[in-house]
Amino acid sequence: MIAIIDYKMGNIRSVGNALSRLGAEFVLTDDPVVIASADKVILPGVGNAAEAMQNLRERGLPELIRDLRRPVLGICVGMQVMCRHSDEGDVDCMNIFDAKVHRFADSTDFKVPHVGWSRLSNLESKLFKGIDGGAYAYFVHSYYAGLCPDTVATARHGLMFSAALKYENFYGTQFHPEKSGDVGHQIIKNFLEL
Repeated sequence: MIAIIDYKMGNIRSVGNALSRLGAEFVLTDDPVVIASADKVILPGVGNAAEAMQNLRERGLPELIRDLRRPVLGICVGMQVMCRHSDEGDVDCMNIFDAKVHRFADSTDFKVPHVGWSRLSNLESKLFKGIDGGAYAYFVHSYYAGLCPDTVATARHGLMFSAALKYENFYGTQFHPEKSGDVGHQIIKNFLEL
């Protein structure tokens, strides 16, 4: 059973729909007992990192998430709050990934937020089994995780950033696999098979 963590940060329905298309059994929950007993855990997120961390702390979940020893996937803000720190709200996060989250600088060369399809490159994880470098994924974000030892995929929007991170049993995608068509479908399938 897969636990989708409900911490009031949005995009839960899309993640649930993606799991349903794969025939996966899941539950939407903020119950620590259910999360701790799940086979896999997904931390989705759309919104503000500081608010996300506040919501997680109110539920006593950061320590529980850090202690999980089964596959955990953070999506978008869900990945960002698994990093060390986010400039969005100047908040300390869960410190799972060795990365800091910064805001894209305003530029006349590219728009902020980064909304749309971008190529994935430097794919280095079982999460990307069956996916070729150069495949497109769908992004919606103004903040990004810098390149770090945990980077397992990159993308470019003005600068190169971490499109995906991995540390031990923890995975994160800045892009939304649940909105990334066949590529995203394969990534979620790969996560379920870890």
